[in-house]
Formats: sequence, C-alpha cells, structure tokens
Amino acid sequence: MNHFSHGAQPPSSVQTIGFLLLDNFTLISLASAVEPLRMANQLSGKELYRWHTLTQSGQPVCASDGLQITPDASMACAPRLDGVIVCGGVDIQHSVTREHLQWLQAQARHGAQLGAVCTGSWALAKAGLLDGYECSVHWECLAAMQEAFPRAGVSTRLFSIDRNRHTSSGGTAPMDMMLHTIGREHGRELAAAISEMFIYERIRNEQDHQRVPLKHMLGTNQPKLQEIVALMEANLEEPIDLDQLALYVDVSRRQLERLFQKYLHCSPSRYYLKLRLIRARQLLKQTSMSIIEVASVCGFVSTPHFSKCYREYFGIPPRDERAGQQGYNVVLMPLPEDLARSNNSAALAALNRAQGESTFASVRL
Repeated sequence: MNHFSHGAQPPSSVQTIGFLLLDNFTLISLASAVEPLRMANQLSGKELYRWHTLTQSGQPVCASDGLQITPDASMACAPRLDGVIVCGGVDIQHSVTREHLQWLQAQARHGAQLGAVCTGSWALAKAGLLDGYECSVHWECLAAMQEAFPRAGVSTRLFSIDRNRHTSSGGTAPMDMMLHTIGREHGRELAAAISEMFIYERIRNEQDHQRVPLKHMLGTNQPKLQEIVALMEANLEEPIDLDQLALYVDVSRRQLERLFQKYLHCSPSRYYLKLRLIRARQLLKQTSMSIIEVASVCGFVSTPHFSKCYREYFGIPPRDERAGQQGYNVVLMPLPEDLARSNNSAALAALNRAQGESTFASVRL
C-alpha cells in the first residue's frame, strides 16, 4: 500500500489523492495543494501523483470567491484513495454534513492518510479524527477549534504533520505542506525545483507560525516586551496584574509603561484589554458560548463591564455581534443540472501537455 506521508524512498506506484471540496471552500488553498503535485509529475517526467476532486453529491460546488467547480466524482463514487484532503473555507461549521463525517471515518478505517487545508481541519476534528493529533487550521478558526475540540492539539503553526494526519492553515500554506511531503517522498531536489518553478522564495517548515510574530515587528532588541506580551496572551482568562508582570520580567512598572508607549503606542492595560476583547469577538462569532461565558473566559468580572468595554472598542455591543452572526446566510449560485465530466486522469492529461515544456523530466529521481 502507498503511503502519503512516510518513506524516504520513492513509492512504487502512483499515489491517488482525493480533494473533498466543501461549500465555500477557499480556492487559493486548493490550488496551493494541487499545483505542487502537478509540477512534481512534470519535473520528474512521471505520474507520481494523481488527484480527484470530490463533493458529497458529485454536483458542482461554489468556492468562497463565487467560482463554480465541477468535481470529478461524488464521495460514493470515488476511486480507492491513498490520501484525502478536506478543503474548507467560509462558514465551515455549516458546511460539514453528517455524510461528510461518515465518509471521512470510513476512509480512515480503510487506511487512507487524512489531511485538510484552510478550515478543513474542522471537519476532521468533528469526525473525531484529530483526537490526540497536532493539527493546524486558519487562524480565524483557531478559537472555535480549541473550544469545540479540546482533544485535538490545535496549533498556530502554518502546517502540522503528525503521523498520518496532514493539516495546514490557509492561503499559500498548503504549498509548504505539500512541498515538505514531496521532499520527504521523492527528495529535496524535486521539492526545491518545484519551489523555483513557482517563484517561491523559501519553503517554510513546521516551525513557522501564522501571522507575523511580535518579535518581527519589534526587532530582536526588545526581549522584555516580547516576554510581557507572551505572558498576556497566555493569561487572558485570569489577567495578571501589571505590577506582577513587571516583576516577572525584572523591570519597573514605569519601564513597562514606557516600553508599551514607545513600541506599541498604548498603555499596557489598554493592550491587554485589546487582546482579551479580540479573543471575545472570536468566541462570539465562532462558538455558541453565552455572552456570560465569553465574558468569564476572557477575564471580565461582570457582563455589564464586558459589554461596555466591547462596545467602546468595536462599536457594537456583544449581543448585536452574536445576532449578526446568527442572521448570516450564504447564498449559493444556482447549479446547472447536467455538466459533462471527463473520465481521464487530470494528472495524466496535465503530464501529457507538459511534455513540450523545457523543464519536462528535468529532475532525476
């Protein structure tokens, strides 16, 4: 049996990967995952990978940008797959159905390697397939994942490879994950050549995290401020007194306030409050927690005080934020009744078209 994630030596046959497209999936994440496979075939001159796009019913699906994609097959008619990657996007909680979960669980029982891009990790976690695994998800979904699936090791890393689970955040992060996997399976030379073809300056690794860390904004000469902010971020439910924060990093209260004013242009208390309110907004928009519960886990001693601070910062009270989310509905474009599908392998067709390229079979395996 082929392995999607293991082995330093090239696999003995083509690996078949299914991309499960959920409603409102993010197109850039799908492309970032598929294109390295296409280029691996082109540069090696061999069909190393084959891929199929799938939906629950086999009907076309709309990406988050409104573009409509016609899949190769329904889940029920999918060929035998070595790996499955769930492609998520907007409003992931309402895009995952019971049928999706049952099919993913069946794929796991059959030994398929499982992965996800953007917010697709939500589907794997909801199916119980990330319990005890480290996983990555787009940062917008982090709070919801951590709250809903405490047994999953949700990380801020760009991508995570934990045994037979491959998960990545959104945007171009799936490309890093796939390049890393291709490098492990077919050699670093091939992964580097693919990166060059896509004018991708650096293949990021599992130690890279989402968003720009504070140290990159401040430089390397402000370790005290970085340490203080890290303490704040780790203690949102029970905020640490500013005098205690100063004591932890061996600075005076006055020095602490000067650092924040100089580099973050606000007081320490204001910055701490901002972190707690941003966390509260994520929970309001992504979970079903009550406003009282959200206030408590974000370190507010009373709901009225929380509501007052929230309104001052975001311009609306928490109840309106929650009501706005509940009233949100996704409108899908109408789907055509009958669209022709090709039975040929998309990977093989792309490989045949690439034979005229100067880079064809330019990397020896």
